[in-house]
Amino acid sequence: MSVAVNIAASQKPRVALIAGPTASGKSAAGIALAQAHDGIVINADASQVYADLRILTARPSAAEEASTPHRLFGHVDAADAGYSAARWAAEARIAIAAAHDAGKLPILVGGTGLYLRTLLDGIAPVPAIDPDVRAAVRALPVAEAHRLLAIEDAAAAARLAPADTTRVARALEVVRSTGRPLADWQRERVGGTGDSIALAAAILLPDRETLFDRIDVRCEAMFAGGAIEEVAALLARTDVVADAPIRRAIGVPPIAALLAGEITRREAIAQVQLDTRRYAKRQYTWFRNQPPDDWIKTTDSTQIAPSIASLLQEWG
Repeated sequence: MSVAVNIAASQKPRVALIAGPTASGKSAAGIALAQAHDGIVINADASQVYADLRILTARPSAAEEASTPHRLFGHVDAADAGYSAARWAAEARIAIAAAHDAGKLPILVGGTGLYLRTLLDGIAPVPAIDPDVRAAVRALPVAEAHRLLAIEDAAAAARLAPADTTRVARALEVVRSTGRPLADWQRERVGGTGDSIALAAAILLPDRETLFDRIDVRCEAMFAGGAIEEVAALLARTDVVADAPIRRAIGVPPIAALLAGEITRREAIAQVQLDTRRYAKRQYTWFRNQPPDDWIKTTDSTQIAPSIASLLQEWG
């Protein structure tokens, strides 16, 4: 990092960030950093915002949350189907400002790249989609939607997998409703905080086999520690609709199948382990390729706190 950057960073409010795939050791590293540097841990994981699934989403335990200030963990009810990256970013900005006002170091901890990108880079100012356009697009088979997208936004069609139902529909509804491709809107991102803070960021990328072993062990522990009962309580709620985001969280469908007698406990555990490993692979790829080059990358969680502390000290 250059001297000019150091001077600029020293004049901005500081924020630490610990990111990486699930089961990489982020939570423990965040708590260690917070305890060493008078910090507040702020959640940046999409699943851990929900109150109903502490065990299944590997949220910090009640004892861990009591030992160190935590924010934006378990604060969203399962029936709230409208939670989004934009809403999280707005809440995170408030939590960061509150930490600074209290003289504390805000420490973002999580593995949801979309959340972090929305907070730091801003969000595309896409106008509200016409409900009729959205309904018509979402009713199309994905193959037909992709064919039409190739006519109306060829660049998006070339970029997206033909079977990617969600992204293909989003691109098609945006170009039809606004008259402009989604990529045009995305180049006009607004509301990002990246330029207004000094960010000391570190990414945990353990050896993949080690990571997968941790995932398998943790899934076994979740089943033994109450994950089945958590999902049973969630499914019993009549105010949580069938397509609510939380019901699509990793682990919920297999445990729901187990509770319905459709699969065995061992099959449910194996499916959750597989789904979690697949998710970790996607996270691993994103965090290896997408963040800026000046974000610290390490395989060792014990190096996170000293690396971030050294960077903060460098800024004066």
